[in-house]
Amino acid sequence: MVLRFVAIFLLTGAGLAQNVDSRMDQIAQSYVSNKQFMGSVLAARGNEVLFSKGYGSANLEWEIPNSPSTKFRLGSITKQFTAASILLLEERGKLKVDDAVKKYLPDAPAAWDKMTIFHVLTHTAGIPNFTSFPDYRTSEPFATTPEKLVARFRDKPLEFAPGDRMNYSNSGYVLLGYLIERITGESYEAFVQKNIFTPLGMKDSGYDSNSAVIPRRAAGYEPGPNGPVNAGFIHMSIPYAAGALYSTTEDLLRWEQGLFGGKILSAASLQKMTTPFKNNYAFGLQVRTVNGRKVIDHGGGIEGFNTSLAYYPDEKLTIVVLGNLNGSAPDDIANKVAAVARGETVTLQSERKEITLDPKVLSRYVGAYQLAPGVNMLVTLDNNQLISQLTNQGPIPIFPQSETMFFPKVVDAQIEFSGNDAQGRAAQLTLHQNGRDTPAKRLDDAEFKRLADAAAALAKRVKDQTPMPGSEAALRRIIEELRVGKPNYDLMSPGLAATTRQQLPQLQANIVQLGSLQSVSFQGVGPAGADIYRVKFDNGSLEYRIGLGPDGKIENAGIRPIP
Repeated sequence: MVLRFVAIFLLTGAGLAQNVDSRMDQIAQSYVSNKQFMGSVLAARGNEVLFSKGYGSANLEWEIPNSPSTKFRLGSITKQFTAASILLLEERGKLKVDDAVKKYLPDAPAAWDKMTIFHVLTHTAGIPNFTSFPDYRTSEPFATTPEKLVARFRDKPLEFAPGDRMNYSNSGYVLLGYLIERITGESYEAFVQKNIFTPLGMKDSGYDSNSAVIPRRAAGYEPGPNGPVNAGFIHMSIPYAAGALYSTTEDLLRWEQGLFGGKILSAASLQKMTTPFKNNYAFGLQVRTVNGRKVIDHGGGIEGFNTSLAYYPDEKLTIVVLGNLNGSAPDDIANKVAAVARGETVTLQSERKEITLDPKVLSRYVGAYQLAPGVNMLVTLDNNQLISQLTNQGPIPIFPQSETMFFPKVVDAQIEFSGNDAQGRAAQLTLHQNGRDTPAKRLDDAEFKRLADAAAALAKRVKDQTPMPGSEAALRRIIEELRVGKPNYDLMSPGLAATTRQQLPQLQANIVQLGSLQSVSFQGVGPAGADIYRVKFDNGSLEYRIGLGPDGKIENAGIRPIP
């Protein structure tokens, strides 16, 4: 029996490899065909490269194709190189990750007294994220220094006491880069080059530059209404140790092999780097379980580029997807390519076949389902077409591929109905998306009616582009409450109240910095129903998106700086 199995395996192995290669290509190509991806994809098991190919253009104007040797900006994948650099310094006796930050920055504010390097590595230091500051967009094009970057957030109030919570902060990794420079006396760029890139033979990796001529470097693009457009400019001194490196898929394979093969860090340091603290975050890496398998990964996003790098330690499987068109495709491709490499079946969105179901079957699924507190999915039936609508999102038609499984055509996801309530209707749905399965229980009929009426009213407001009564008054009120640091949490949804409590010091500091309120002008209603306002202050302007519940409470609010 064993001999026969081995013989069959040897005879079919080449065919299996070809099928894996072909399927990975089909996955990437499906996103290229939908104009969602340009870039390079690589999959390897140990030292064996299973798949490596470029897609679309490195430069659209010259029609230069992407290839495995094309260089892409990495965005936040940079953070794992910064974390490894800190651990190298610890191994050399230059620091300890449990040291207080003030040991190396003695003039740091008193609020940093209990902040350690460990807290900064794990995003639990409470340092506000400078890329969320109101003036960030206007500062992106201008050169700066590590010291000036740190000065942007150094004296801002902490969002929470170090170690209490986790909140992703680019500021923390800028600070780590600054510490590396202070401790070693050399630039962050030089340290990473000398201690990581050169030892591992990563000749196509480096710190990106706006002035240097870098062969085979991709241009970055973002989606536009008529196709890709050139991405906005960012001076590469801004992302610094939080996101300024570039590399290739092939070099990132060398990195994964070196990191997990013991060529850079000791086993003890690697263990530190890959042990999550809060919210599955370790040192510059996420460590989580997907479909029962451990994965160590991180993504990146910067003007014109989105990236994904994942390592499955049990199988020594490396997946690299680097894209030069902004969007979520790299993460989606990485998840699907990994599944194929593990022998799992992947069905592409274009391969899902719509069937016809009796309207009586469809009516069993009509209702409201709770995915999380404050997050519901409304399912309605219109002319034999099921429509799904998530809280604060627009309606999306879903189509049956079986009696219980449905899919939308505008996003790669599936909705599965199961169980029966007392009236023979589905008792639950499960949202399958991005490798995650999220169950949602059916809500009662009264809650369904309330949500359905609200959705109908929302659809009319979006069509007519009329603001919700009271939204401007609520906006003016919350701005002044934030200015004095005393928001009325009773007039917010629980989720918004919790977020505001967490971010209050930074929100207050930003409003105070902007100065007095000059004007509030209504701009329109967004697709999800939020009223959009342009708010002008003495020292800048913000776009506010605000949504009110039926009781007049603020259910959601979003802010972004505008010129």
